[in-house]
Amino acid sequence: MRIEILTIEGCPNGPAAEREVRGALAALDLDIAPTFRVIASSDEAADVPFAGSPTVLVDGADAVPGSEPIQDLACRMYLTPSGPAGHPTAEMLIPALRAALAR
Repeated sequence: MRIEILTIEGCPNGPAAEREVRGALAALDLDIAPTFRVIASSDEAADVPFAGSPTVLVDGADAVPGSEPIQDLACRMYLTPSGPAGHPTAEMLIPALRAALAR
């Protein structure tokens, strides 16, 4: 399983997204290290399913579907159980991780 966190330069939510990814992995007892990719141009954003920074990909697919891919170097908002946030929660990521394990 490959987990990648797509961010833009200076994204303040990248570290929080990484913390939540690691929490989701720990909850499923998975020893996988996520990688980071900084999206630096609209062309790079167009080459991946980038829906704003940060976007978490599990095996190349958005772990939190529902947002359209964009080419803008922009922030992403997530609708979490606690309200809008700049990163997904671990609980939001777990279904994508479970689905990847089942494949």
